[in-house]
Amino acid sequence: MMAGFSWSALSILTAYLLLFFWGTAETGRVNGQTAWLMGRTIGRDRWAAFGFRLAFACSLAGPLVWLIWPVLRELDPFWLESGGAGLRLPGIFVAALGAMIAFAAQMSMGASWRVGVIGSEVGALVTGGLFRVSRNPTFVGQFLLLAGVALVIPAVPTFVAPLLFLAAAKAQISSEEGMLHSIHGSAYDEWARQVPRWVSLRLVRGN
Repeated sequence: MMAGFSWSALSILTAYLLLFFWGTAETGRVNGQTAWLMGRTIGRDRWAAFGFRLAFACSLAGPLVWLIWPVLRELDPFWLESGGAGLRLPGIFVAALGAMIAFAAQMSMGASWRVGVIGSEVGALVTGGLFRVSRNPTFVGQFLLLAGVALVIPAVPTFVAPLLFLAAAKAQISSEEGMLHSIHGSAYDEWARQVPRWVSLRLVRGN
């Protein structure tokens, strides 16, 4: 059995995914065209899309599969029946914080929100809000969400999830940066010089 904290972490992850898909569908409705581009990606970006899907599947479905088949739990050196001991409450906080950051960043992109990289389909450059302290706040939030779940539910699939996600994000970011530079030119270059790829301490310092 999984502890209450474990179910709370999975509930946060599920709620975030529902909001993610709703926000993506709403952006497509407002723009008059789908914001979901992953199905049309090629090469490295297609592998990144697969990595994102697999990461979230490991985090959400992994613990449930382990719960159904005891043999998998017994083979997993990280699995704890009572959850992640002293890391459960911090894990819930990290997961909830990550979900809020990721969804807030998605919403702040407005019509520019896209899921996947297609060079011919890009919106206006968004540099305000959370994008003043990170060029990829959605990815930062999603990584924290997956890491939080891993803290609450220690298991092979939950530990693999944030690592897979990070590898996929790094691959997609590389494509996005080239695309944004080619389309937005000096405006993107100036923003990239001022704001780090992942996160800045300026917000913490109050600057």
